[in-house]
Amino acid sequence: MDEKLVKEIVEDLKLRQERADKPVPVGVSNRHVHFTKEDFKALFGAEAEPVLCRQLRQPGFYACNELVTVEGPKGAIKNVRMIGPYRPYTQVEVSMGDSKVLGVEPPIRDSGKLENSPGIRITGPRGAITIKNGVILSKRHIHFNPGDAMAFKITDGGHVRVLCGAGTDREAVFERVLCRVSEKFALELHLDVEEANAAGLKNGDAAYIV
Repeated sequence: MDEKLVKEIVEDLKLRQERADKPVPVGVSNRHVHFTKEDFKALFGAEAEPVLCRQLRQPGFYACNELVTVEGPKGAIKNVRMIGPYRPYTQVEVSMGDSKVLGVEPPIRDSGKLENSPGIRITGPRGAITIKNGVILSKRHIHFNPGDAMAFKITDGGHVRVLCGAGTDREAVFERVLCRVSEKFALELHLDVEEANAAGLKNGDAAYIV
């Protein structure tokens, strides 16, 4: 066998083992909405501001008390929670099952990449809006701060395989998990609720890059 190829295989196996020894905490993401300030005011009133429900693991992000109804061509889902703070765009993140209820066909996207995604009607206690696009299935991903990215030898925008539910009857490996690196992030694997249920996961469980 070619000596260069052997060296590459050995280095790859070594890297996989190094990564597999480091747990990554799981964050389970249920359906939720991100709002622009303008859209939030249209739904909750000019004087309203988002009210903290609980802090999330990602620095500066929090679940809000504010709930809305999202309505598609086939049906509606009530009590969809806002995630703060405000964003430059309004975005609705749903699961595949939710999309069937609503009657929309959202693409699998990284957050903020809303081109050619379907729109939807959103109703709050003080009004309603219809967005032209912004409904997506969130692409499964891991948040890394630069220190963690260095420890895992990860580059922003890369993809990895992740083992979840190790040793259980629901053990699963997720392919093509997007890596996102920023000083604003804390180490966390984000899966939607259906992906998490498939592997028997809950918030804080350990996953492993393999």
